[in-house]
Amino acid sequence: MSTTDVSTNDIVGAPVATTVEDVLSRFSGGNREDLIPILQAVQNSTGHLSRESVLAVARHLNLPPSKVYGVATFYNQFRFQPLGKYHIQVCRGTACHVKGSAAVLESLKRILKVEEGQTTKDKLFSLEVVACIGACGLAPVISINGEFHAGVAPDRVAGILNVYRRRAKNG
Repeated sequence: MSTTDVSTNDIVGAPVATTVEDVLSRFSGGNREDLIPILQAVQNSTGHLSRESVLAVARHLNLPPSKVYGVATFYNQFRFQPLGKYHIQVCRGTACHVKGSAAVLESLKRILKVEEGQTTKDKLFSLEVVACIGACGLAPVISINGEFHAGVAPDRVAGILNVYRRRAKNG
């Protein structure tokens, strides 16, 4: 299995791409204006932008790899590591910040032994900080694969994570 093989769906309504090359074939014109949509489609297909995928996009668009990497790193929507089975988003909006999301984040980092933007070694959890989840009345909030946890305190983090560990273990 190559590093570009995937099993996740691509953009809604499009056929499932199985390799970066399949994604690139949908952008056959090689137009530089397609750089961001191509990066989005590759990430949607593979889960992240690997070194190999950045190089393939650069070749496809006849751009220096540094240009493609520069664009990808400029926008925070792009990831360079695969997400864990459970993707944790910690809200750092004003309401969540005031109500202690920094301490929640520190608790997550300590328990998971990862920093923001990283995935645990067992690939079970990934950790991301977001500007606002849009659930200010429930602050502080974390989202795990879109499931919201409201009023999270640092001492509740271990219990929340254990629920997901049990889910992973039980299938």
